[in-house]
Amino acid sequence: MDIQFYNRYTQKMETEQVYGEAFLKWTYANPFGKLALHGFVKRPAFSQWYGWRMNQPKSQKKVNPFIRNYKMNTDEFADHPESYATFNEFFYRRLKRSARPIATDHAVFPADGRHLGFQNITNANGVFVKGQKFDLDALIADSEISQRYRNGSLVLSRLCPVDYHRFHFPVSGQASKTRLVNGPLFPVSPIALARNISYLWQNKRTLTEIKTKDLGNVLMMEIGATCVGSISQTYVPNDMVDKGHEKGYFAFGGSSTITLFEPGAVKLADDLLKNSEKQIETYALMGDSMGN
Repeated sequence: MDIQFYNRYTQKMETEQVYGEAFLKWTYANPFGKLALHGFVKRPAFSQWYGWRMNQPKSQKKVNPFIRNYKMNTDEFADHPESYATFNEFFYRRLKRSARPIATDHAVFPADGRHLGFQNITNANGVFVKGQKFDLDALIADSEISQRYRNGSLVLSRLCPVDYHRFHFPVSGQASKTRLVNGPLFPVSPIALARNISYLWQNKRTLTEIKTKDLGNVLMMEIGATCVGSISQTYVPNDMVDKGHEKGYFAFGGSSTITLFEPGAVKLADDLLKNSEKQIETYALMGDSMGN
């Protein structure tokens, strides 16, 4: 059940240090864990309760041990670790602008994380579960919009609890108002998606379209997951935004974003495509090259 990924910067395969690994393995490998998953873990109330715990002042004592255990680079933080009043404040911390330079390419990764990319969305079929199709209509929950992205390109970006948890616009353009599609909050780790990829279109999610000059309409989605207290938007709807501009943040928990392009609009990065063909995620930071 180890999770391995390709690190773009070290150019090596690495093993993920999973936060809450014992609980995750119990949930999917133990019959009682599976009962717990469907009985209460997937329910929004469970994540709201956990998010509430991470908002309590006593949660602040978790910050420094977390930083040490996961060898985090505090030089990137916009604020000193001692300044965070709760663990959640630390979790959705801001970084110094210099910590995430924005590439000159037309499209950049919207978040730190481990990414899968498909030049044609139909190639995502069977990636996690053999024989299971990627259901674009169910994901978008609007047949008129989903029709525009059929046979387009898709990038799934998975954030772990140790990652920077603010998400940014992958392209420049005019960003629409965000639409919410409510749902449960299943885990979205590869361990979970290997059992059922449909968690992506069952979970609570948000959708925003960006009208661009060079790439047509680009759809950006935020996918909730177990223990994600909330998906918060910080941008102004219908305003023009620059590539790399902050869009919002996730409160406590692992989560994902999805970026969708219309057919033929973008050529995704070579390493992203090559690794994804082998069902390997590529680790890259927000602002790094996603495609042209």
